[in-house]
Amino acid sequence: MSLAQHKEQFITLQNGDTFCYAEHGQDKNGTVLLIAGLGLQLVYWPSALIERLVASDFRVICFDNRDAGRSVRSTTPHPSVLQQLRGKAPKGAYGLERMAEDTAQLLAGLHVKSAHIVGMSMGGMIAQTLTSMYPDVVESMTSIFSTTGSRRVGQPSYSTLWRMARAKAPRSEHEAIKNYHAMMTHIGDSTAEGAISQWQQYAKLAWQRNGSKSDSKAMFRQIGAIMKSGDRTQLLNKVAAPTLVIHGDVDRMVHPSGGAATAKAIAGAKHQVLRGLRHQIDTIQGHRIADSILAHIQLNKRT
Repeated sequence: MSLAQHKEQFITLQNGDTFCYAEHGQDKNGTVLLIAGLGLQLVYWPSALIERLVASDFRVICFDNRDAGRSVRSTTPHPSVLQQLRGKAPKGAYGLERMAEDTAQLLAGLHVKSAHIVGMSMGGMIAQTLTSMYPDVVESMTSIFSTTGSRRVGQPSYSTLWRMARAKAPRSEHEAIKNYHAMMTHIGDSTAEGAISQWQQYAKLAWQRNGSKSDSKAMFRQIGAIMKSGDRTQLLNKVAAPTLVIHGDVDRMVHPSGGAATAKAIAGAKHQVLRGLRHQIDTIQGHRIADSILAHIQLNKRT
């Protein structure tokens, strides 16, 4: 199992901020935009998922969100640990709406009028917000192990919260790999073929792309964005794009109730529960998820 290889490029959006992105394939059948999760970088996506979409003649675009990887770092306040525990974003923090605006401007800057939007975890929240705010740029939406923002659903397990609270910022590449491995051992599936190798490969790449340093404040700003936007259930009621909600039945990072609530909030949404899917996209799950995305796109092209 391996991560996809990317030719990284940069684009300055209309708002003046610079983002790093990569693209694969040609748009004979359209464009699929992949939105990564909390703190994750564009190099997270496994080759299995991207290659499956490209083989079906889609142009695939992935990018670093604001405050991740090689994209812009914001100057807005980040929530303290206490504010995170209280679920309260600091004054001046940006919300998911800003990240959705980034995404819409990225598509415009790459001359993509509309795309099939796929987001995982926090990326699913951005995809949901984008679809609500900018319906004309979304042909279909797929939300993968994400949630609505309601604190009554989709919450991490207590064991996950405990590990997150105890996590310390890495001081070296070795510590970055060790920390990521420890968290993924808990929320992911170490028995999946090649999973541990993928974890190590990703953590090493992420550390290097981050300038060989920890940047917890950047991830805290993304956490602040989630908290500021709060419960988006009413916003999701307005989603008109064909929607597929994918969630695993053993997710310790985003409880499966988050996926169920997302599907319930969006009229006509299809809710697909994948047995054995944890908070991880490995080679096997990458193929399964890609096939689900392609079936979703094809079904809605016919209708």
